[in-house]
Amino acid sequence: MSDTVNYTSYLDLGKILDSQHPASGAHDEMLFIIVHQSGELWLKLCLHELTLAREHIEADDLRPAFKMLSRVARAQEQLIQSWDVLSTMTPHDYSTIRPHLGSSSGFQSPQYRMMEFMLGARDAKHIRLHEKTGDWSQRLERETTRASIYDAAIRLLAKRGFAIDAGVLERDPTKAYVLNHSVEAAWAEIYRNPGEHWDLYELAEKLVDLEYHFQRWRFGHLKTVERIIGFKRGTGGTPGVPYLEGVLKQAFFPELLSVRTAI
Repeated sequence: MSDTVNYTSYLDLGKILDSQHPASGAHDEMLFIIVHQSGELWLKLCLHELTLAREHIEADDLRPAFKMLSRVARAQEQLIQSWDVLSTMTPHDYSTIRPHLGSSSGFQSPQYRMMEFMLGARDAKHIRLHEKTGDWSQRLERETTRASIYDAAIRLLAKRGFAIDAGVLERDPTKAYVLNHSVEAAWAEIYRNPGEHWDLYELAEKLVDLEYHFQRWRFGHLKTVERIIGFKRGTGGTPGVPYLEGVLKQAFFPELLSVRTAI
């Protein structure tokens, strides 16, 4: 390693620490910016890990995928905890910043949307929202043409000999996933006999961790917004709290929840 490389240069701290540009002059805007910027870095790590984890699942090489999925869950915990820091902002504090945000909103985060897409929650209207955000609309479009993490897991179940409906295995990946009883039956067999299917059992629990942490993140978002702005509309034009309550009902891996009732 070159002697010219040091902590600051290796991490490119000059760019990172000079990337906060408060517009309001309000003391709390630095908090608002840093919480969201750090969140984007954690999301970048999540996407990095999920990309390779999916490849390992598709290759029926689950052990490396387990480490990557566990790391995503830990990164999600950091995202969840960020709401605790942001919630130190009071309604008055936020009111001094909000006029300077324009129409910007976390709803517009392309990395958040990509993580949803990778987990299987896909809606073409979200692609259109990113047409002016670099190449993100093209990246999201490409993602919809390939199997989600859950699609990869279900195809692996079929590869291992479980009877999965052909319609599930051949489904259009651009469409929303719908609960299927053959998939639930396969997971039920795995959960009833974990010793015979230990790696698939562990895969199921790693996926449940992702779902669980994602829902905790959504709930933390909801309660933080509720605490700071009440039931005002969001800056991005969403209804705010009612919108966030709605997404809490969305599940990425429905059979991994329903199977708990079935077994």
